Amino acid sequence: MEHKAGFVNIIGNPNVGKSTLMNAFVGERLSIITSKAQTTRHRILGIVNGDDFQVVLSDTPGIIKPAYEMQKSMMDFVKSAFEDADVLIYMVEIGEKELKDEAFFNKIIYSKIPVLLLLNKIDKSNQEQLEEQIALWKEKVPNAEIYPISALENFNVKEVFARILELLPVSPPYYPKDALTDKPERFFVNETIREKILINYDKEIPYAVEIDTEEFIEDEKIIRIRSVIMVERDTQKGIIIGHKGAALKKVGMQAREDLEKFFGKQIHIELFVKVNKDWRSNAYQLKRFGYNQK
Repeated sequence: MEHKAGFVNIIGNPNVGKSTLMNAFVGERLSIITSKAQTTRHRILGIVNGDDFQVVLSDTPGIIKPAYEMQKSMMDFVKSAFEDADVLIYMVEIGEKELKDEAFFNKIIYSKIPVLLLLNKIDKSNQEQLEEQIALWKEKVPNAEIYPISALENFNVKEVFARILELLPVSPPYYPKDALTDKPERFFVNETIREKILINYDKEIPYAVEIDTEEFIEDEKIIRIRSVIMVERDTQKGIIIGHKGAALKKVGMQAREDLEKFFGKQIHIELFVKVNKDWRSNAYQLKRFGYNQK
């Protein structure tokens, strides 16, 4: 039996549904999803295995014009997605008319590999608007196959996945066949805590936060976790902790619930908050948190 395997990389503007799509393909919540921009900071691989295929999906940060060092590193993850793709998924949403970076857009329209343009969130449109959008993107990206989808409602997702399998090259698997992702357990602890901060706090706070899981001790029935929430200023530390620690306790409870579902075990989690001044512009700190890979 012929075995197919390859890298399918998902790119697009912030908040178009890239993480929702990858999670729908993989069947697990590997990428965090909130209504806020820049939720995804890293390039996250999700692996879908079958008897005769392995699809290595890559969720990337939304394309933005970088304002500081961490955002530059985020865009490096997007650049790398063009370099090893066997199939490129360019994701847009209803009403969108352009990619926020012209250089990336040119890479898409001159791509020598197959491009699937997914027009997402069609559940929020009508037939007339959908037809207009399809015509617009056919003209803008003539080399792409266009699929209207709703990643959230799972509409047309199976059809897109079937087309991906047709396009994959014949190849042995790149990862063990029982692998779900290339990221370690601590990464998902960090991302789960960060998701709860994105949900529970406003303005600059979520973007000034990074998580460092210092302990991950797994026994047969329980996982004991100790994580530090890094912020840039003392005022942010006070906001994260909240009155009598109530805000931090809420984050811990919500994270524990999700992590128990993810790992299928009881979770004991301790959260601490530390000030790590200007970590988003510090090359050493960014490398420590997995951003600057150069």
